[in-house]
Amino acid sequence: MAYPVQKHRTITPPYAPGRDEFFVTNTDHSLETLLTQAGHFVDPETGAIVPPIHPSTTYRRDDRYELHGFEYSRIANPTGRHVEEVLASLEGAEDALLFSSGLAGVSTFLETVNSGQRIVAPRVMYHGAADWLRRLAERRGMDVAFFDATAPDALEHAVLAGETAVVWIEPSVNPTWDVIDVRTASETAHAAGAILAVDATVTPAVTLRALDLGADIVFHSGTKYLAGHSDVTAGVLATRTVDARWDEIRRARTLMGGVLGPFESWLLLRGMRTLHLRYERQSANALAIARHFENHPGLEAVLYPGLESHPGHAIAARQMNGGFGAMLSLLVAGDADDARRVATRTRLFVPATSLGGVESLIEHRATVEGPDSIVPANLLRLSVGVERVDELIADLEQALA
Repeated sequence: MAYPVQKHRTITPPYAPGRDEFFVTNTDHSLETLLTQAGHFVDPETGAIVPPIHPSTTYRRDDRYELHGFEYSRIANPTGRHVEEVLASLEGAEDALLFSSGLAGVSTFLETVNSGQRIVAPRVMYHGAADWLRRLAERRGMDVAFFDATAPDALEHAVLAGETAVVWIEPSVNPTWDVIDVRTASETAHAAGAILAVDATVTPAVTLRALDLGADIVFHSGTKYLAGHSDVTAGVLATRTVDARWDEIRRARTLMGGVLGPFESWLLLRGMRTLHLRYERQSANALAIARHFENHPGLEAVLYPGLESHPGHAIAARQMNGGFGAMLSLLVAGDADDARRVATRTRLFVPATSLGGVESLIEHRATVEGPDSIVPANLLRLSVGVERVDELIADLEQALA
């Protein structure tokens, strides 16, 4: 079945010679409308407004032995491709690819970096990606340099012209929520001949469009805010330009087998249809919680870029136009045991690892990251959900009491 082609930027992947095989998104409307209508999908044959799931693993050739647009689902599938089109429009990208997990996306992207080339990343960052970078340094001889995101000019000093291939950043650094200026980072990377890759997992395009700020690649753990319901594992890469590197990423995904399945792709799109609503409510809840506990006697500090007292607040306000996010951390007055006790005494905040779901989570981050963690031992990371904020505040109050 062929879906009608609407007005859209041109993407012609080599594995999809027939553009009329895809329903493609219309970029004339707002992000909110794009997401809500799942890329303006309507099935012309049935009138269905919900995109279908195509579970087939293989696809028939025609009487000339030519493909209709798909060959084998480890390469691509119609459900996933539709979601990738929506994601590309959401990010303002030329193309996007789905992966079976966030780390599948990270590892596939890093396959494009050669041994001996330099990768620069924050010292504090998502620990899974940091662990993979250290593994690449140990096993493949890559030069990995970690910089202090709180130190002025630290990024500039870490980037070596002619040697650095990739600068990897998080606009809000997980889990201390220090703020990195995306536009400045892009200028620093490009001046050295490197590309800028941005982990936008906690700053999705409804608040920050990294490609518009100069990034070359945007990464998401789609498990988090994009899906938003703690029921699907997924990864996303989006690119400013379809070039030789992007072709290599696409080929590596095929060879490594990291493609996202049709049902998971469909779940991801279903979650994305309410991304803007969820993120707005979650950000508002997080800001209210941060302001309430900013000077709490049971805490050393509240780490949240939406607070005017946060050192990175001005940068965050400049580059985030849809809220400051729903992630914050509390430094408990005490040690690791005190922090873990607070995490086990909450009644609404669930002591579990992940973020971005509609339910609120709390975790002792150092325990989750393991013995090599460099985050403060008394740090509790909160993923704020869409519950009533006064009840969330009361829950934290009783846990701290």
